[in-house]
Amino acid sequence: MRLSSLTIPLLAVTLAGSLLAGCATRPDPSDPDEVAEFRQTNDPAEPFNRAMYDVHQGIDRVVLRPVAVAYRDVVPQPVRTGVRNLLGNLRTPVILANDMLQGEPRRAGDTLGRFIINSTLGIAGIFDVAASHFGVRGHAEDYGQTLAVWGMGEGPYLFIPVLGPSNPRDLAGFGMGIAGDPLTWVGQGVAVDVLTGTRAGVTVVDTRESLINTLDDVERTSLDPYATLRSAYRQRRNAEIRNSNDIIAPPAAGGTGYSVGTGVEP
Repeated sequence: MRLSSLTIPLLAVTLAGSLLAGCATRPDPSDPDEVAEFRQTNDPAEPFNRAMYDVHQGIDRVVLRPVAVAYRDVVPQPVRTGVRNLLGNLRTPVILANDMLQGEPRRAGDTLGRFIINSTLGIAGIFDVAASHFGVRGHAEDYGQTLAVWGMGEGPYLFIPVLGPSNPRDLAGFGMGIAGDPLTWVGQGVAVDVLTGTRAGVTVVDTRESLINTLDDVERTSLDPYATLRSAYRQRRNAEIRNSNDIIAPPAAGGTGYSVGTGVEP
């Protein structure tokens, strides 16, 4: 199954559900503190989002975390690093397109240079030669960031099982990222489906493995893990839009940014 055929129905169902779920209870307009907090969290569909978070947590406990832990236990760190580098190299066309759409020629040059160096000297991107030998570090860009740079508002906060924290702007960017990925257009057939499905699966496992310790800490120490992840996601996305945390990042699950500001997507 192609990634788009899996995720688009999921997003459609989730968004439809959020509309049917209604809004969280709005604060008393006469209480400025409550009004300010409501606007700050930007989560008018909070009851529905919390229900989706609970669904995600069930999937995570049964499938995602155990697979990620097994991956960490079985696959040596150098191999996991190579996989992460390879996934990052495969995202280069989307990153390059967004560098150019945002009017960032220097960053676009860095992205193109990294792709050429790592695809050749780095053996298809398994080794990050551009950073280790030439000092050209990677950065993440996506269409959600580009839409933000162009002035589109984020819209209300959403939580989508497996994909994680998001918002309408990032979901639109996610769809644009699928459409703009060269692998989407390489053709049809079993081989293409296997390639894209494998890439999607490895991306999810790699991202979840990178977050094992962080999410475990959140679950262990936070009084409200849902609110903690919501705040961390929004802060991180704002930092990414400002290009204030340029680091090469493992891909977020599904591409919408299931990360909590700890060096992921880290």
